[in-house]
Amino acid sequence: MKTFQKKSFIATFLVSALFFAAVQGQTAGFNGPLKVSDRNPRYFTDNSGRAVYLTGSHTWNNFVDMTSSAKQGKFDYNPGYLEWMKRYNHNFMRMWAWELVSWDTEGNREKKPQRLKVEPHPWIRSGPGQALDGNLKFDLDRLDPGYFARLEERIKQAYEAAIYVSVMLFEGWGLQFSPGAFENHPFHPDNNINGINGDANGDGSATEIHTMRDVRINSIQKAYVMQVLDILNKFDNVLYEISNENHPSSTEWQYDMILFIKNYEKSLPKQHPVGMTFQYRGGSNKVLFDSPADWISPNQEGGYRDNPPAADGSKVIITDTDHLWGLGGNPAWIWKSFLRGMNPIFMDPYDCIVLANACDETWLESMRKGQGFTRMIADPADLISMIPQPELASTTYCLANKGSEYLVYLADTAEVTIDLENAPGKFRVEWFNTKTGEFLKSRRIKGGSRLVMKAPSEVRDMVLYLVKKTR
Repeated sequence: MKTFQKKSFIATFLVSALFFAAVQGQTAGFNGPLKVSDRNPRYFTDNSGRAVYLTGSHTWNNFVDMTSSAKQGKFDYNPGYLEWMKRYNHNFMRMWAWELVSWDTEGNREKKPQRLKVEPHPWIRSGPGQALDGNLKFDLDRLDPGYFARLEERIKQAYEAAIYVSVMLFEGWGLQFSPGAFENHPFHPDNNINGINGDANGDGSATEIHTMRDVRINSIQKAYVMQVLDILNKFDNVLYEISNENHPSSTEWQYDMILFIKNYEKSLPKQHPVGMTFQYRGGSNKVLFDSPADWISPNQEGGYRDNPPAADGSKVIITDTDHLWGLGGNPAWIWKSFLRGMNPIFMDPYDCIVLANACDETWLESMRKGQGFTRMIADPADLISMIPQPELASTTYCLANKGSEYLVYLADTAEVTIDLENAPGKFRVEWFNTKTGEFLKSRRIKGGSRLVMKAPSEVRDMVLYLVKKTR
């Protein structure tokens, strides 16, 4: 097996792209903020008009610090986490918000539960008086400059590293599933000086914090969101996510927040995509597709785990292992999602301190590398012209600009039949090993018929790339 280097179209493109980036600087990839492509709304684009394919790992404490008696010290965001992402050729992260001041990992079914302290938070802790955790109470009328300084700095550092960031504004999972969660929320009446009680119905869960029920709470939330928008508007690498895995009753509130952000940004120089992710537990993907969001992250309903449906362009889909497995996934899922017109991302245990239940390094490496490998294929392809066309390949995983360019995934097979009956002319053939990241030699072929293509050396889990020769 020989690597396909100088004679490879893709390899040549990548060498040129890397040289250009080195000359222009790491931020050469940004050309205005992202927007949904009018030409192919399965993807984001920028001022270049090319598709911007997003993929990468995210982890729970990549913005707030989560510490315990056994684990002290701040998260090594820069250079640690950012350099780590770049090594894997990732270009996207979810930057996690966390509303609770501390939380019990028993809610995440950790084998060895621990209590984690979380900071910073959007509101200043000035008192008077002590909150339930022994620190000063929150003043919910005053935003904490330190929180927003950290946010701005981390977005700037990601920008310099050529990484897109989805800024999560709220977090709904913790309030629902961490034991004693409400007692650790700033909107508990014993934790703030403003008389705010997030548990209006007194059931102890306080999930109404993420609804339209309390006008005062909504105004506090929107004041915080406006500050985020004002500070981050200048960056081209920003997207927004309303909330991670909030409950189904949050739908109206999330729709309202999406529209609020869109309307507010109309008065600002730049506009950024806004996303809505799966509502846990009991949410429906239909709620996401019906939303005013630009992008969504569905759950497994409809086959998004094992046989993802082809993206139809009604939303940009950032498909996330977080909402499909929690901690899980496999490299084949990455390629299946990519070849069905989606942007696959991975919830990563990273250092296995906060997310400690899935620390098989062999598996983690396969997921991390798999995402980066898809970018090696996506970036040189004319992705903006390609749509999922399962009927063109016997494996059904085919992304194509019919008659011009084809990407086909051979899931657990070394042979595929591809329909080129309406694609006359000569095609350049390349094979890509999804496990090693190698380009392999092959021959040129003539279109105009159905062809059986066999991977070199009977290697399985390959990607076949066909591009029509123009001369």
